[in-house]
Amino acid sequence: MSNEKDLLSNCTGNCDGCSACDDKMTVTLQLDDGATCECAILTILEVGENDYIVLLPQNPPAGEEGEVYIYRYLQDEKGNPDLANIIDDDEFEAVSDAFDEWLDACEYDELVDEDEIEE
Repeated sequence: MSNEKDLLSNCTGNCDGCSACDDKMTVTLQLDDGATCECAILTILEVGENDYIVLLPQNPPAGEEGEVYIYRYLQDEKGNPDLANIIDDDEFEAVSDAFDEWLDACEYDELVDEDEIEE
């Protein structure tokens, strides 16, 4: 959790010249327009019976700074990872809520850590 929390607390959404994600696991996405996008893995959430991955683009397209990508996270029979788009609005809403709760927990943990340092 601390690595994920550190990534969020140090992130400006502009990865030019930033090294906050250098020691984090990343994935390279192939976008619909054929371009690639390197993303840091923020977290994998379990919602219902499915897993979802939250990715932070390291060099986001213009106008998308600070946005994250959320996909259904799957593994094939050999354990290789795969991502799938979330099509259903209710499913996306549930995952977005879970991500918001995760962010709140990170912020709470950060506040608790700061209080412990001050004591």
